[in-house]
Formats: sequence, structure tokens, C-alpha cells
Amino acid sequence: MPELYAVIMAGGIGARFWPRSRLKKPKQFLKIFGDQTMIQQTYQRLLPLIPSEKIFFVINADQKEKILKQLPDFPRENVIVEPFGKNTAPCIGLAAFHIRHKNPDSIMAVLPADHLIQDNNQFLKVIETAHKITDRESCLLTIGITPTYPATGYGYIQYDSPRCTENNITAYHVKTFAEKPNLETAKQFLMSGDFLWNSGMFIWKIQDILKELEECVPEIYDSLKKVSEAIGTDVYNETLETAYREIRGISIDYAVLEKSQNVCVIRSDFGWSDVGSWEEVYNLLPKDKSKNAVVGKAILRDSAGCLVYSPDKFVATIGLKNVVIIQSGNALLVCPKNRTQDVKELVDYLKRKKQTDYL
Repeated sequence: MPELYAVIMAGGIGARFWPRSRLKKPKQFLKIFGDQTMIQQTYQRLLPLIPSEKIFFVINADQKEKILKQLPDFPRENVIVEPFGKNTAPCIGLAAFHIRHKNPDSIMAVLPADHLIQDNNQFLKVIETAHKITDRESCLLTIGITPTYPATGYGYIQYDSPRCTENNITAYHVKTFAEKPNLETAKQFLMSGDFLWNSGMFIWKIQDILKELEECVPEIYDSLKKVSEAIGTDVYNETLETAYREIRGISIDYAVLEKSQNVCVIRSDFGWSDVGSWEEVYNLLPKDKSKNAVVGKAILRDSAGCLVYSPDKFVATIGLKNVVIIQSGNALLVCPKNRTQDVKELVDYLKRKKQTDYL
């Protein structure tokens, strides 16, 4: 069976997690749940199945030393640095060419660095099974999560007929991908019973994903192919930067998965969350009898359904319902709990106004 490699995408800035997530220390480098950072948790989770020499990180230029500081024993040569972020399709394509340079007949699992997984054993069983299915079926395999509530912050995958079963885990043919829905649409998705949350995790043969990139986005493939030919040479960095200036930013979902007829999904349940907003953090934290969640010191009077995150300063509230209060460093965020997805727009505004002290 082809060897299994892992690619951990760690170049994001976690804008929806502001003000705790900042440019100098984004979400994946933070301790959110437990004593390890999210990057450390993601890496350690894989080691029982994939050795460190077969794990790659893709990061931006400012993050290499941060990763090596948090993972001091990790092989430096397996850290792939993007000159600047261009979304997931170029990121995955670049990593695929690097792995092909080492082992052209291998399979790669693609995983975000900042997701929470509570059942590691079940997660590893799914990855191991996906490895076998991908080898047998040569499909682009996605991992879907059985939805537990009508989430509006996740994309969805609709599936239909089963393609194959391995270890009592079935891979289904993907019918369509759906963007983040409004609440009514999300409720309809759950009622239908054939929609899963899109986890952003994928498993495929190196040769299969590169073939799909060549067919679906040939201009991106051609630019990255030039980069691959420069791997290990003195002109690699220059070639990479030139390519990334030309490449358009696009997600792997738009670039390939929504166009391909060879996509399957595994229905999974291993306690997954992308921790994509403060509302999601609220959902994961323990609550008091008024359904308030508190990190730090706070008194909440006549308040219910609130999240207070303030490890450095004392917070007191009176008469608040379903409000998020986040204090971190030199910034304070206050917003309705159901508007936490909009925090990214606020971060974009600060960027436009060049308010870098708060980023």
C-alpha cells in the first residue's frame, strides 16, 4: 500500500478569533483547550499513525520559527513556507509537489492546524481507513462530520450512493457542496439526513490531486510545476515567489472538488470542531446554571447565555443576554453571540485603516 504522508495547513491568521488571535500569534499557536497549543495537538494526534518525517507543515514566512519553537524536534526541512497566502488550492498543490519529490507514489492527508478533535482514537481509525479506501478507489476523499445542530458557520457536503466500505466505515459519492447556509437552510439540511459538515480534511493520492489540479486549474498547476522543478536548487525561493505573485488565490473546494466527478465522503463523528468563532468556543466550554461560560474572573448578574473571556482583567455584567465579551491585550470585543462570525469583517476594517497596533 502507498505510504501515507500528512500535510498540516498552518498559515492562517484566525481572524474570527480576534482579539485573542493576532498576526504575531494567530489562533493555531494558542492554547485554547488543554495545555498544548492547537498546532501541538494536531501534530501529536498524528504521530501514532504517521511519523514526523512524513508530516509537513505549510506556513507563511513569519511563522517558521514559531513552529520550530513549539515543535523543537520537528524536521526543519518539512516546513514549507509560502511567500504569502493564496488560499488552500495553491497551498495543497505546493505541498503535493514537495511530497511527490520525495515519494511520487504516496497518499497525502490534508488537515488544518487549528481544529479541535476530542476522540483521537476514532479520528486515527478514520484516517487509517481513508488511507485504505483511497488506495483502492483512487478517489478524492473528504471527511464529513455528522451534524449535531443546524450550524450556520460550516459548509456542508451532500452525499448519495455508497461507493465502498472498509472497517465498517462507508465512503459515499458526493452529490454537491453547499456554502455556509442561513439558519432555515441549515435546518432543512439536517432534516434531509444526507448532509454533513465539511471538515476541510482530505485524503488522496498525490498523482490524483495533481492530475485534478492540472485539469481544473491548469494555470495554477503550471506555475507550481515550475516551482517543483526548482526544489532543492538555489533558485527555489525566487521561483516560488514569482509563481505566487502570478497565482490567483482560490480554495481547493472551488478549484477542484466542486468540479470533479470523483469525490467521495466518509461520514465521521470524533468530537470535531473548527473552533471557527467565539460562539463555537462558547458551545464547547462548560456553563453555569444560567448558561454562562467564563474564562478568567467575572461576576455576571441577571445575565444568561453569555461568554466572558478575560484572563487579565476582571469583568462584571448586569442584565446581559447572549453576549460575548472578549478581552485580550490592548483590545476588547463586545458583540451579540450570534454575530461572532462577523468579527472577520472588523479585522478587515482594521487592516484597511492600518490600525496595526490592534492586529
